[in-house]
Amino acid sequence: MNQSRPKAKRSRALGIALTPKCTRYFERRPFPPGQHGRRRRTESDYQQRLLEKQRLRAQYNIREAQLKRAFAEAARRDGKTGDNLVSLLERRLDAFVMRAGFARTIYQARQQVVHRHFLVNGRRVDKPSYRLKAGDVVEVAPRSRTKPPFQLAAAGAWAAEKTPGYVSARLPELIARLEDLPRRSDIPVICDEQLVVEFYSR
Repeated sequence: MNQSRPKAKRSRALGIALTPKCTRYFERRPFPPGQHGRRRRTESDYQQRLLEKQRLRAQYNIREAQLKRAFAEAARRDGKTGDNLVSLLERRLDAFVMRAGFARTIYQARQQVVHRHFLVNGRRVDKPSYRLKAGDVVEVAPRSRTKPPFQLAAAGAWAAEKTPGYVSARLPELIARLEDLPRRSDIPVICDEQLVVEFYSR
């Protein structure tokens, strides 16, 4: 999804670092961008819910329509709607590629998927929104394995300090498996999903 606004400014506006590179900018200026960014603002309930929704969207790099569809499906399922929503988003192929350590950011993961670098259960998939099921195996296509980004990934350059429990990755072989459906407590996303539910339920 194309965004005209620089990621560092978006990170400061949302209050979270969207990429590792943005972290140092955010730490240096941990306040919203703009002339009045340093001022303390009293946010309304609506603004707080809107901010959480925007944070969730930004961390998965999805459009508003995609988030709405995911929310509608989460609301139909048993259990807490917020937990269901984050779990559904986490099962997107681009999100899994990033969690497995094949890509440094969600933006790079999306580009790699669109460029047809991945196989799911032996079949090539080029849709970032493709939803994985427990037991699905994702691997880098044989012809793509020699490309520099995947050589770095195989060396563990982008592996998280703690891989979520639902992801089993063998980076030297560039292969990963979704072991189980993601649980909210294991998903490393900064968001109060209950506020997102309240935003869409208003």
